[in-house]
Amino acid sequence: MAWLTSPEAWIALFSLTALEIVLGVDNIIFISILVGRLAPEQRQQARVIGLALAMVMRIALLLSLAWMMRLTDPLFTIMSRGVSWRDLILIGGGLFLLAKSVMEIHNSLEGESDAGSDAPRSANFYATLVQIAIIDIVFSLDSVITAVGMVSEVPVMVLAIVIAVGIMMFAAKPIGDFVDTHPTIKMLALSFLILIGVALVGEGLTLHIPKGYIYFAMAFSVGVEMLNLRLRGARQPIKLRKELDEKRPGDGSARS
Repeated sequence: MAWLTSPEAWIALFSLTALEIVLGVDNIIFISILVGRLAPEQRQQARVIGLALAMVMRIALLLSLAWMMRLTDPLFTIMSRGVSWRDLILIGGGLFLLAKSVMEIHNSLEGESDAGSDAPRSANFYATLVQIAIIDIVFSLDSVITAVGMVSEVPVMVLAIVIAVGIMMFAAKPIGDFVDTHPTIKMLALSFLILIGVALVGEGLTLHIPKGYIYFAMAFSVGVEMLNLRLRGARQPIKLRKELDEKRPGDGSARS
């Protein structure tokens, strides 16, 4: 417990917590998209369970650092390049994210055959949790590798993950509700997931894409969309007044 009195450890804790929150944004987006297809009374429960699974997986990976380091050992070689478990997990997770995002975009644009029924939504609760758990494994690898590179104290890393996930649990519902009520934001979020899926596949193929570029593109796109939403909100009262003026009897009708 000597790290409790170390200023460097506290600085590392705050820095790592902030980084974990940033790295968890894609996880929150994915969970928000998935739980949006559940019945309203099940969504918050699925969000909490999904983020709790992410926290448990990250802590479990931290506590098994020796095993995790072996994930980078080559399993086999393709064209003089070693392929490890980490590469396979990243490629598989990226392809899963790409497939899921494209399917969600297709369903949003084309609709579903029985979209008016609530029964399939309730029946998919556990299937949704399984999908969240699968992608949590992929996102946890990235998060834990970053944590290990920044901090050497395991208690600091565990505490940072717990704090970050706690903050994300509070933020998940407002973010999810905002995405559900704004179709353009949902489409933008699905586009982000496609971008992240491509980055994961590239990482598995040792084609490193700096995450700063990805997060800048995401932040810029969200900023533009926020301006669009504000502009549409400002135009709404004007449109409403025009509709009321058209319904109100005017001078022309009185003269006739």
